[in-house]
Amino acid sequence: MSTNSTFDAAKNGVDISSLKSHIDSNFEQILEELSSLVSIPSIAWESFDPQNLEKSAEAVAALAKDAGMESVEILREPAENGAMGAPAVVARRKAAEGKPTVLLYAHHDVQPPGNAEDWNTPVFEATKVGDRLFGRGAADDKAGIMVHIAALRAVLDLVDDFGVGVTYFFEGEEEAGSPSFRNFLEAHQDKLAADVIVVADSSNWAVGTPALTSSLRGMCAAEITVRSLKHAVHSGMFGGPVLDAPLLAAKLISTFHDADGAVAVDGLVANDSAEVDFDEDQFRNDSGVLDSFNLAGTGKITDRLWNKPALSVIGMDIPNVDQSSNTLIPQTRFKVSMRLAPGQDPAEALQALEAHVKGVDLRGAQVDFEATEAGNAYKADLDASANDTARWALEQAWGVVPVNMGLGGSIPFIADLLEVFPKAQILVTGVEDPDSRAHSANESLHLGDFQHAIEAEALLLARINAEGV
Repeated sequence: MSTNSTFDAAKNGVDISSLKSHIDSNFEQILEELSSLVSIPSIAWESFDPQNLEKSAEAVAALAKDAGMESVEILREPAENGAMGAPAVVARRKAAEGKPTVLLYAHHDVQPPGNAEDWNTPVFEATKVGDRLFGRGAADDKAGIMVHIAALRAVLDLVDDFGVGVTYFFEGEEEAGSPSFRNFLEAHQDKLAADVIVVADSSNWAVGTPALTSSLRGMCAAEITVRSLKHAVHSGMFGGPVLDAPLLAAKLISTFHDADGAVAVDGLVANDSAEVDFDEDQFRNDSGVLDSFNLAGTGKITDRLWNKPALSVIGMDIPNVDQSSNTLIPQTRFKVSMRLAPGQDPAEALQALEAHVKGVDLRGAQVDFEATEAGNAYKADLDASANDTARWALEQAWGVVPVNMGLGGSIPFIADLLEVFPKAQILVTGVEDPDSRAHSANESLHLGDFQHAIEAEALLLARINAEGV
């Protein structure tokens, strides 16, 4: 298929203008359904009420039934440690004879809210401000669910002979690391098998410019504990000869980057291969970095985001200032998250990080290293026929040529999809943009791009129905 081929309205039973008009006339209903999902605080972390995940799964299952699915189930499988996984919605519409099947993935769980005082609108109340909808999950990833729901409804309304098999797989624990994902795939392989898999959990290049995600960084994480004392002691009585654990941890952390701010852990993969780059001023605006801050690393910003490692300290156990005392703290623990370039083996990256940590001179302090997470990077097959179809659909919906872009984030379960379904073509799409602030306060969805994403997926499904994959 060619991205510049025309869409035959007579052959496919729908034309682009009719489809866009249909989605536009139903858009307020779609927003109401999305707002209802946003109102459910479906957080798959142990410290939050699991009943909200059940409520969310039930709401999503009801939408799947309304979309015309023939069977809808709420399913669970245990994780590797035996703990039962969160509820996932699997809904199916079988393919007609000779037609392919498309699996549409998104997740109904969301990140924790963080500090409510950092939000300008209520966290779990979808609030329209200008051309954006604010609220936790409004973009990541309940909008992805609604793209799948609304696109199928539109196609079923407009295409008389639609026979493509469609499966919804709406996971309930992606933000918690998808601990039961692999077991779930293997337990329900027959229900989830597909010719094309569309993962709606990524971002676009910019507002008004769509993208297919061509690569994702891998990731790994570790918890590091530094101990210099057997117990806490008075800082005046013992300070000087003895250094406290937070200070030693800070010394260790300071070795993670070189003078340019690039990751200084030996043995990690780093590439300079991006074909496009961000305007620095726009990147600064999108990221919210201070004007005085000099960006870290070297080379194109896109390579620093997509094709090179990044290392962050994402948590640290240390008394806060309001509860501090004149005490030498004996032990501190911190968590490091590392994003990995495509081509990097996560296990080898963890070994390199541990070797670096154990190789820093901390005057004989005890240092413990515990690996906690590991996930593979992803590189798309840009020659796949479904990729051409998707690029065509995106161009028709947005009216501009889409970008093939990498993404600095990670979706480790895509490697599992490729292993369990090696013959499937995978497309990674999304509704976010650089200002969506997923995982942060004031998460939001651009409504115009949301509508275009629905249009694009409906066109994708209609064309697969007409021409196959």
